[in-house]
Amino acid sequence: MSVAGAVVREDGRLLAIRRADKGTWELPGGVLELEEFPEQGVSREVWEETGIHVEVDELTGVYKNTARGIVAMVFRCKPSGGTERTSAESTAVDRLTPEQITERMSEVYAIRLLDALDGAGPHVRSHDGRRLNKAP
Repeated sequence: MSVAGAVVREDGRLLAIRRADKGTWELPGGVLELEEFPEQGVSREVWEETGIHVEVDELTGVYKNTARGIVAMVFRCKPSGGTERTSAESTAVDRLTPEQITERMSEVYAIRLLDALDGAGPHVRSHDGRRLNKAP
């Protein structure tokens, strides 16, 4: 199980990282430790990858990668301190507008941030790693 944080500032910009391993823009996040609650894992992963501490608000979506069998939970968060920095897992940290999200991110990652903004969740979606699957 993986978790990710959709960190929303008061001005509506969202925190994103450029991954060191793939060079793609995504939400900060990763795999839960065995003993962690999902909200703890989100806080830890966001801090590790960006240097930002967060308050976890709510679950906004559950996303299944059908090609890899991975399920990711995304939580909307508020920044609560820290200083932006890169890490071994991120080569850049930025605050993106919704328009920049759709320009920089692949469809399967952009939708996670956009879903977190719409207030209509939690959303449940699946994808093949590249494109969203249509609901049956």
